[in-house]
Amino acid sequence: MSFTYQRAATLADAARSAAASADAKLLAGGQSLMGAVKLGLAAPEALIDLGGLAELRGVRVDKGHVVIGAMTTHATVAASREVQQAIPALADLAGNIGDRQVRNVGTLGGSLANNDPAACYPAAVLGLGATIHTDRRSIAADDFFKGLYETALQYGEIITSVSFPVPQQAAWQKFKQPASRFSLVGVFVARSAAGVRVAVTGAGAGVFRVAALEAALAKDWSEAAARAVSVSDDGLNTDLHASAAYRAALIPVLAGRAVAGS
Repeated sequence: MSFTYQRAATLADAARSAAASADAKLLAGGQSLMGAVKLGLAAPEALIDLGGLAELRGVRVDKGHVVIGAMTTHATVAASREVQQAIPALADLAGNIGDRQVRNVGTLGGSLANNDPAACYPAAVLGLGATIHTDRRSIAADDFFKGLYETALQYGEIITSVSFPVPQQAAWQKFKQPASRFSLVGVFVARSAAGVRVAVTGAGAGVFRVAALEAALAKDWSEAAARAVSVSDDGLNTDLHASAAYRAALIPVLAGRAVAGS
């Protein structure tokens, strides 16, 4: 397989190049894309590398939000003092993604654009009610994730940053597959003035919220309240690692552990 490679000098340059070819792919950390290329699951005609765009990296706190550039690596998020102080659950999540190589190369924007059904970052974004900013618009988390490897991103649209509202309490629990370190089930819980949000990854075709858990925890923010909720296994995954029923049973257990540790 052959393809052209371009290291974008500016965001506008990257956007123009992405629009010029229907088979172009944006390269962030490459931890998902290059694996797909090696397996023959993706065959881009052009790769547009975003690695040189300094404006897409960095962490800052602004008006009650933690704003993280799309090209910021997982390791940088995990080590960020700003993230650790404002949303420690987010730093914890980032510090437990994959292995050391993945954390040092993989990026926030790349993870969200790929939207793997067992990825960790989508749970934090949906659980915190974050906003995804692109070179064209801002997209609420509830509108961003559309299904299996599918998002609201339009052709050639580039994620530039994500703003996470700082919650009153939040926590993350992950039951991982030991070899891949992906989530068999991962649960992110958050409580803020806007209410309670519970987001689950690894259990279905994509990240999703659990209304029953949110309602129970809004009334009683406790481990017991979470564990008392019964989650249906309808639409959940069954594979060689776990059945849909097992994943359904794990969700309130992990939610309870998260609340207990928040």
